[in-house]
Amino acid sequence: MAVTESLRGGTSEPAGVRSVHEGILRRQSARESAARTYARALPIVPVRARGLTIEGADGRRYLDCLSGAGTLALGHNHPVVLEAIRKVLDSGAPLHVLDLATPVKDAFITELFHTLPPGLAGHARVQFCGPAGTDAVEAAFKLVRAATGRTGILAFSGAYHGMTAGALEASGGAYDVRVARLPYPQDYRCPFGVGGERGAELAARWTESVLDDPKSGVPRPAGMILEPVQGEGGVIPAPDGWMRRMRQITADRSIPLIADEVQTGVGRTGSFWAVEHSGVTPDVMVLSKAIGGSLPLAVIVYRDDLDAWQPGAHAGTFRGNQLAMAAGTATLAYVRENRLAERAAELGSRMLSQLRGLAGEFACIGDVRGRGLMIGVEVVEPETDRERAEEPPANLPGIDRTGSGPGLELLAALELEGDRDAPHQAEGAATAQGTDRHPRPAAPELAVAVQRECLRRGLIVELGGRHSSVVRLLPPLTISDEQADAVLDRLADAVDAVSRDRTAGHPTRRPIPQHRRSDDRADWAG
Repeated sequence: MAVTESLRGGTSEPAGVRSVHEGILRRQSARESAARTYARALPIVPVRARGLTIEGADGRRYLDCLSGAGTLALGHNHPVVLEAIRKVLDSGAPLHVLDLATPVKDAFITELFHTLPPGLAGHARVQFCGPAGTDAVEAAFKLVRAATGRTGILAFSGAYHGMTAGALEASGGAYDVRVARLPYPQDYRCPFGVGGERGAELAARWTESVLDDPKSGVPRPAGMILEPVQGEGGVIPAPDGWMRRMRQITADRSIPLIADEVQTGVGRTGSFWAVEHSGVTPDVMVLSKAIGGSLPLAVIVYRDDLDAWQPGAHAGTFRGNQLAMAAGTATLAYVRENRLAERAAELGSRMLSQLRGLAGEFACIGDVRGRGLMIGVEVVEPETDRERAEEPPANLPGIDRTGSGPGLELLAALELEGDRDAPHQAEGAATAQGTDRHPRPAAPELAVAVQRECLRRGLIVELGGRHSSVVRLLPPLTISDEQADAVLDRLADAVDAVSRDRTAGHPTRRPIPQHRRSDDRADWAG
């Protein structure tokens, strides 16, 4: 479909408006740090926003599937959030209170505890941290180290837990002797070459071996931290069975399990908390982003028997953000009362299904995966005609038995055991192609091109993944069916444009029915 002015966000802006827009961007480039990221890929100047839609200083409108990196569970400027903030402002209540008790804080904690997994809610404590999720990760590490007297942390390849020193040590791009890195199961790029239940089983056994082998070089750790769905790592849902194995492994060895729910929490994945998909109750939950209702707020919630801290052991000047607590209470209650987690599960499933159909049309889409409204589309180098002709038949889906690899011997042992381990096998979320095809090389440049074409069509998306080649969709939980169709249409058009530019052939798409297109009025209504 051609890029129309309607899809691009309106007609050409007046010269004066354009000069204001360009001037702000020019000054940002001249004055802000070279570390800025989103501003480089998304050269827009937001001035107004509502629901899914952002309006820029240049007058163009965009469908926002970044949502503050998942912070905006209810979208921009939701009425219940604005009302809660105004109520605090109009009341004359103090806005800065350190860790003093207030009615606003009491209401927030009550609502938060009302949403917690049943196994944790009855005997939990909460610690308010600094304003960001990475501050809560640091607090979680300090907590388990104080409670256990140990220092090491178990983390997983591909993880992302924040930008402070301790959080970076546990993230996938860092190396530190205090953090032992474990394989995180995935289907499309399984580290053992098998994917599915077998790959998850190998990952679990690897973890057991590291912990039980006295010569592994990994002493008994203070805790294990994991994301139920790796976000920045490429939108990789942890298989439910593997999650239960991690819970069993840590419980049997008295290792506190820390669930990083900073991005997955508050209904994003189709359950209020992503750990609920597997029925796992962690010892510590790290929470931020959506719990503040768009304002800075971060907490850890943990079992009360871990509360070994002395007064002042962990503090922070801005841990008493009253406006964020009020906005957070309104958001948590709205998501719970309106069953938005269930809505995310239903709509997310439909969007994933449609995107998997798109993957069948374009060779540059290697995999589609996700849970709820946390969706990833992995962009890969397209297969050539010669490669397709020369590819040998596989003896086993996802593995070449004629070669050798780190998981081959373990795989053979698993097959000999048959179904004996069935209760432990991971049933997790399916991917677009499963494990019956070899993964293509990641294509970060193509992914950047898709993101750029999306922006031209009035759609804001984020990139992530190990190779920055995964297009990520994090729409607000309030997105309508019509808006979801508009998002998918624009993404499909962007992929089509990039595919035509970068491949020798000219892939075709079925025409989009006229009734599925949406104009700016429908977009703004969200």
